[in-house]
Amino acid sequence: MIRTEDPAHPAPLNPLLKLALEMGPLVIFFFVNQRGDIFAATALFTVATVIALAIHYALVRKLPVMPLVSAVVVVVFGGLTLLLQDELFIKLKPTIVNTLFGIVLLVGLYFGKPLLTVVLDSVFKLTDEGWNKLTFRWGLFFFFLAAINEVVWRTQTTDFWVSFKVFGIMPITIIFALAQTPLLMRHELPEDGAGGDAASDDAAPDQPAAPPAPPSRNDASP
Repeated sequence: MIRTEDPAHPAPLNPLLKLALEMGPLVIFFFVNQRGDIFAATALFTVATVIALAIHYALVRKLPVMPLVSAVVVVVFGGLTLLLQDELFIKLKPTIVNTLFGIVLLVGLYFGKPLLTVVLDSVFKLTDEGWNKLTFRWGLFFFFLAAINEVVWRTQTTDFWVSFKVFGIMPITIIFALAQTPLLMRHELPEDGAGGDAASDDAAPDQPAAPPAPPSRNDASP
């Protein structure tokens, strides 16, 4: 049987392609900066970010909130960097983005809205308590990333800062995400229809939850 895709519901983006779209602009930024021109690197990084976002939309017909917000900030701060010929603005971009995400998550949680469900609800099925705890942890983690960025760009060279953004932030984020696995296992909801009347004391134990994917935000970006 020939399978056809519903144009209104395109297939999810291939994980490797998704990673390439998120990391591609950053890799360009790194290699161009290695040639000694932070402003050329910023210009190409800004253009590559917009192109990556456009490709993402063309493939799945929707834009994730966090990558969209990150791209807008890249365009604004990248533009200021080029217009004023001041690298301060591109260095502030991660601080602004991560602080914004942290505020949104924690304020939403304060009002009883664990907004992380908007990003990860299709990946994980958790209890309300689980979503609240996971949202709180990610909110604090975004503030942590903002603080690290401030320390690095204020105390180190531009080349070190760029290298840290490429080879430091992503591993830190992955380690943090993996560290949330016990929380996911404790608060994972049973799959629909997993039990039924036929399910008894001999039912197989729950399978461990997959490690939590870091929220996609295109900010492995600087």
